[in-house]
Amino acid sequence: MSSVKVILYKSKKKADGKHPIALRVIKDRKPSYFYLEWIDERYWDPKKLKVKNSYHSAPRLNNLILKKITAADDLILRFEAENETYTSSRITNALKGNSTTSLLFEYTQEYFESLYKLEKYSRAITDEGRIKQFKEFLGNRNISFEEITIALLNKFKVYLATKQKVSERSIMNSLVVIRTIFNRAINDGIVEQKYYPFGKNKIHIKFPQTIKIGLDEKEMIAIEELDLKKGSTIWHSRNIFLFSFYLAGMRVSDVLRVKWNDIKGDRLYYQMEKNKKVDSLKLPNKVIEILGFYTNNKKDPDDYIFPELKKAKKNDSKDQYRKTKTAIKKFNNYLEEIAKKAEIDKKVTMHIARHSFGNIAGDKISPYMLQKLYRHSNLSTTIGYQANFMHKDTDQALDSVLNF
Repeated sequence: MSSVKVILYKSKKKADGKHPIALRVIKDRKPSYFYLEWIDERYWDPKKLKVKNSYHSAPRLNNLILKKITAADDLILRFEAENETYTSSRITNALKGNSTTSLLFEYTQEYFESLYKLEKYSRAITDEGRIKQFKEFLGNRNISFEEITIALLNKFKVYLATKQKVSERSIMNSLVVIRTIFNRAINDGIVEQKYYPFGKNKIHIKFPQTIKIGLDEKEMIAIEELDLKKGSTIWHSRNIFLFSFYLAGMRVSDVLRVKWNDIKGDRLYYQMEKNKKVDSLKLPNKVIEILGFYTNNKKDPDDYIFPELKKAKKNDSKDQYRKTKTAIKKFNNYLEEIAKKAEIDKKVTMHIARHSFGNIAGDKISPYMLQKLYRHSNLSTTIGYQANFMHKDTDQALDSVLNF
């Protein structure tokens, strides 16, 4: 059973002594409140449950109360007529203008739209692809959040592994998206916590360890010393790769966004696109040498150093994202060719620049300094990342046993 009632919520009180007029919705003995306006207690009629005429805007406020009560009653009638599960907070959230749908794919569309509005294009596009896989698994059938059970998600994991042939890490990423959306739906009052399929003794998300392989000093030197035609695309791709490596594995999306006016003296000042952190790095001589190749293309101080984003629509983050993705694909194709020319049998991509810096840094640099260079928020993240490349002690231990 559900009930809707307007009250003066005396448990809430501002410093000026005012209380909120609240619409109280109760479903399954769980209340949720929607505040209308704060007034002095002397203006509230507790018998008639309305604002007294002595209040300066009583007609407006009493009319608003009636409208919200009617809206809440209409929602309850609709949900019950359609045998749709709902909560008291779902009703009050709807009154606030939030989503009322409990159907997964309608709700996820609203979620993606919010990401696009926040200009989080990388996350939106990636997450859309993962939800699309879930929709294909369901045969394009729309389902409610209550239908997302442990059994269903376990079947989805098998589907991704056997039909889609995706890695365990990709499977975990897909589950993370569903979990994120489910949590959001709980907060919006769309679904009750009791239907949550994640957590202890439920669906547990644990990412497998991945092997991170970086290039060593000899391999980096081989790439540096390759004789490539100046001005060619393959030459330019090497410049971008080395620029990233020389600046401690700077993300390629940040490399392409660097402008001439980001350089002050011998330092680079920039904001990381991924987490919006501001950073500053001293420019090594090798980076300054690369910059010299592009000075002739400088139109003004606010111009991008590298050409990939020069034709992107100004202040259009989505267009910049698309052009960056296209550029990364181009760079990786040429880096594959560069690896062959340098006789490197490892896979070389833009992301390997970061792994290569970590591999060569090894235990030469303190974890605290590496944390600053990597722009990690936590030292534990740096230590965990760097552990992929620090094998000296284990190598010596193994040799000490086998050298007989």
